[in-house]
Amino acid sequence: MSYAKIIGTGSCLPARVVTNDDLAAELATRGVETSDEWIVERTGIRQRYMVEPGTTATDLAAIAARAALEDAGIEPQAIDLIIVATSTAEYLFPSTACLVQARLGCHGAAAFDVQAACTGFAYAMATADSYVRAGRARNVLVIGSETFSNILDWDDRRTCVLFGDGAGAVVLSASDEPGVLGVHLGADGSQEKILYAAGHVANGQVTGDPFLRMDGQAVFKQAVNALANSAQEVCRQAGVQLEEIDWMVPHQANVRILNFLSRKLGIAPEKVVITLDKHANTSAASVPLALDAARRDGRIKPGQLVLMQGVGGGFTWGSVLIRM
Repeated sequence: MSYAKIIGTGSCLPARVVTNDDLAAELATRGVETSDEWIVERTGIRQRYMVEPGTTATDLAAIAARAALEDAGIEPQAIDLIIVATSTAEYLFPSTACLVQARLGCHGAAAFDVQAACTGFAYAMATADSYVRAGRARNVLVIGSETFSNILDWDDRRTCVLFGDGAGAVVLSASDEPGVLGVHLGADGSQEKILYAAGHVANGQVTGDPFLRMDGQAVFKQAVNALANSAQEVCRQAGVQLEEIDWMVPHQANVRILNFLSRKLGIAPEKVVITLDKHANTSAASVPLALDAARRDGRIKPGQLVLMQGVGGGFTWGSVLIRM
């Protein structure tokens, strides 16, 4: 049985950088008060990237995927399967993955989307790993891509300051060497109302609330407990101790969650990859964006043990333990 190993990563961030000061000035025109100091103190975010009107999750995903393919040194035709994790697809169908397939020219590759909100990349990685281990695919593109700026209520400062846009991608390939060592996924649908976007299209109209809504305190409590338990479980599966982990690449939601989680798990802060200050929360794109950034700046090296985690609406959570 083959292992699924990451052989390439890539990312895409929109050209437009929006600092906290920029955002505060824009929100002030709407009568919403905030400041750089307020945002940094509560979240750790200093800026975010946002798409221009008309730019889609497919656009970002395709660019990130091309970068990952180039890094992996393989042609698009070698891809057997494309999985895109997104909550902000431009179409009901076809899937974003199918649109990416057309952009890349991966003719004949299977393609589908995964929707698990901010946990989407972990769910997509777990699915891709299963395909490779079962011999159903040899090379898989796994992409997280989001344009959350399109579903934010700019009159709600509790949520609109938190998110950004972007995409990250990895190429998973069959290997004789250990790659994905363990996965752990979970969900609790009874917690649907702590983080959700309830709008949908019916009879030619948007029905329900089309904006993202969140109970921040409830999310914090659920996230820390779920991620801590998930980390312990995935390490147990793999026969690995938490202290053996070289890097933790968590979902970039809030610096308070990241700090609390690292303390709870006994993982040193310097082993936690944080891009939240630059990217904000990019939902399903946050983990692959952070992974790519840490690989390209030389922090994450071949052979190191990396714990990737996601947590988000559903309520969902998941961990993926990999050997680079």
